[in-house]
Amino acid sequence: MNIMVDPIGRTGRQPGRPRRRMRAFWLKQLHQWHWMSSAVCLVAMLLFTVTGITLNHAGEIERKPTVSTVEDRLPQGLLAGLGDLPQGGRHPLPATLRDWLSDRLGLRLGESPADWSPGTVYLALPRPGGDAWLEVELATGALLYESSDRGWIAYLNDLHKGRDTGAAWRWFIDIFAAACLVFCLTGLVLLHLHAGNRPATWPIVGLGLAIPLGLALLFIH
Repeated sequence: MNIMVDPIGRTGRQPGRPRRRMRAFWLKQLHQWHWMSSAVCLVAMLLFTVTGITLNHAGEIERKPTVSTVEDRLPQGLLAGLGDLPQGGRHPLPATLRDWLSDRLGLRLGESPADWSPGTVYLALPRPGGDAWLEVELATGALLYESSDRGWIAYLNDLHKGRDTGAAWRWFIDIFAAACLVFCLTGLVLLHLHAGNRPATWPIVGLGLAIPLGLALLFIH
């Protein structure tokens, strides 16, 4: 323990010790939150960084879609049941038809709403990296299914944008963004605490702001 003696011989603790303890406590906490948030963000940040490059060059990288078409006809018993449904508005396909499409075409449709009109039912099936749609003629049972695939780079790009990815992926993006925010803010406070021993800290931070700001003001119109 560091002890000091005053001119008349009284002893006491050094006055700066509580402040050093507090600084050490917050440094430990900030380092812990910083590395934990970086660990959570690592893989997703690599994904979003790489897809940021591929999105910036999407016109040069993405290939022509591969399109496949299937023509079929509903069984008469299944078709007869569709005639009892409302022939207008948007509502899901009946479970019997979804099961048949799952067995026949391998489609997992869930409760996706279809567009019902007199004579036809149309179901859009967008997905990351591709698209698909399904149409059934209610009078004849003729079925037309078309699917397009733009490749795995388009798939990753759509994950980056959250395009047609569903609620679970949108929640993931929100949680990932919050973890990135923790990572950045703890890093900023750590920069502040160490800046006294690192004179280049704030000039480099300022450069990180000046470069994108300057490019936006000078070259984006």
